[in-house]
Amino acid sequence: MQIISWNVNGVRATVKKGLIDIIANSGADIYCLQETKAQDDQVKEALSDLNGYHKYSNSATKKGYSGVAILSKSEPIAVTTGIGKEEHDEEGRVICAEYADFYLINVYVPNSGTGLKRLDYRATWDKAFKNYLDDLQKTKPLLVTGDFNVAHAAIDLKNDKPNYNKTSGYTQKEIDGLDGILSIGLKDSFRELSPKEVKYSFWSTRFNARASNAGWRIDYFLVSDALMPKVTNAFIDNETFGSDHCPVGIVFS
Repeated sequence: MQIISWNVNGVRATVKKGLIDIIANSGADIYCLQETKAQDDQVKEALSDLNGYHKYSNSATKKGYSGVAILSKSEPIAVTTGIGKEEHDEEGRVICAEYADFYLINVYVPNSGTGLKRLDYRATWDKAFKNYLDDLQKTKPLLVTGDFNVAHAAIDLKNDKPNYNKTSGYTQKEIDGLDGILSIGLKDSFRELSPKEVKYSFWSTRFNARASNAGWRIDYFLVSDALMPKVTNAFIDNETFGSDHCPVGIVFS
């Protein structure tokens, strides 16, 4: 089975850049999208030409903001949205599909914002999301994917020292938040299989960052310990364009 995840930075905009063909040609059994920036009916309409997938989405109350979707060739047992906390769920950041052997959670974690103005909220979110995942994992193993808006270690961004504790996505509080999520028994699949590989999944639209590969690895597949031995590949697809992120994925048996 292959699962791919991509922050598309606007599903309608990315459809105009070839998203339908990218998904159709990807070979993915499941394709997860973040930052759809569309309401549920708009996501459905934007993806109407994509055949062979069951389509599920969770949109924010605020139009044109946030949003996640799961596209699955096989129909899940059940699909739920949110983490059960009203203060966090209005932004449309989480969707969960249940399958026979695992839960797949697709997440778009809040950005701490310019000047780190949402950093405290982000810390609250991380703890609530950790508790949500911990409860789910009592029933079945987890695959958790999406844009986590944090580089976990110095290897995960081009310029670590100038950004540490100054830039959204690389503060100790955010790193600690991801540590907390991993502590419930999850593994960063890419880093497990490629402990020393330098590869990024996001580049700023400024300063010609992608061309110079001044990037960040902030998109992940976190896998429960019980499932990690079945993961045969975890990859970052730098060759696919259309967003300020690129797709990431896993293959497992």
